[in-house]
Amino acid sequence: MWNMVQVVHNRNSVYQTAYHLVWCPKYRKALLTGQVAKTLDGLLDVICQERGWPVISKEIQPDHIHLFLGIPPAIAVADAVKIIKGTTARKLFARFPALRKQFRGGSLWSPSYYVGTAGNVSAETIQRYIERTEHIKGRR
Repeated sequence: MWNMVQVVHNRNSVYQTAYHLVWCPKYRKALLTGQVAKTLDGLLDVICQERGWPVISKEIQPDHIHLFLGIPPAIAVADAVKIIKGTTARKLFARFPALRKQFRGGSLWSPSYYVGTAGNVSAETIQRYIERTEHIKGRR
């Protein structure tokens, strides 16, 4: 699965990032079914594609969403989540006005979320690499 995220080269950096995001509707309501789930699925693809964030995997459950995607290091994960949650809520409320009536305060998503990082090397591998390069310090 990790090979689906390409190594990206830009002017300032070379990176390969992947984040596992999980969030749910307010009150953990099981409303992400049927046409709402289909619309949400398409919205997630469009939002991420417009921003160049490759979607590796996604799963929409009735009461939560798993999204595994690549986000460049210049974008804060919290900002990416804010964009995704805000845009999907606004567009789902526009498409399905009855959804808004199910939530006090007009918020579709719970304010919290889970984020986990994924990589192709372990912490031990990174530590060994850093320790192995200690001899280079003398060159500066």
